[in-house]
Amino acid sequence: MYADVRRIAAGDPAAAHGVWVQQRDELFATHPASPLDVVASASFAGLDVAPYDPAYRFEAVLEPAGQQRMDVATATDGVVPFERIGTVQLGELGSLAVWSLKTYAGGLFLPVRDALAGSSTYGGGRYVLDTVKGADHGMAGDRLVVDLNFAYNPSCAYNPAWTCPLATRANTLAVEVPVGELAFPSAHDAG
Repeated sequence: MYADVRRIAAGDPAAAHGVWVQQRDELFATHPASPLDVVASASFAGLDVAPYDPAYRFEAVLEPAGQQRMDVATATDGVVPFERIGTVQLGELGSLAVWSLKTYAGGLFLPVRDALAGSSTYGGGRYVLDTVKGADHGMAGDRLVVDLNFAYNPSCAYNPAWTCPLATRANTLAVEVPVGELAFPSAHDAG
């Protein structure tokens, strides 16, 4: 999915966003590893995603940062270690830490928690990059493409059976990021 999104985004990021939204909806509706439980699957009509806004797309230099380790305890994989490898400055929004996953296949990890967390976005934050899953926006020369329009909820936002690494203080922005995937209403709370 992200290979198609990166290819399309090279010329038209908004069109790539439309493809991403459509394909995520299809995955949630049909994939056997969807994080939706039986109740949520029965009423699933698509994810709530804000319209594309080019102001939230950045080509950022990965700046060196002091060493920091984040250990995430999981129910199935034990402790999963991450090491901070740098930071990216996202214009006037602020800076975010970029992490390297030190197990599985490795990769970059960039979560974000913004001022909307807990209201219109998931309270634990969202993921922007997770390269071990291929979820990234590619490079623009020597700069990392960070497009917050593609921020998505971690699996634990849909199902408490999942354990997810969440955004720390180093990945918290004081401003609102009104783009990307919005909070998912729990089917268990409806009615």
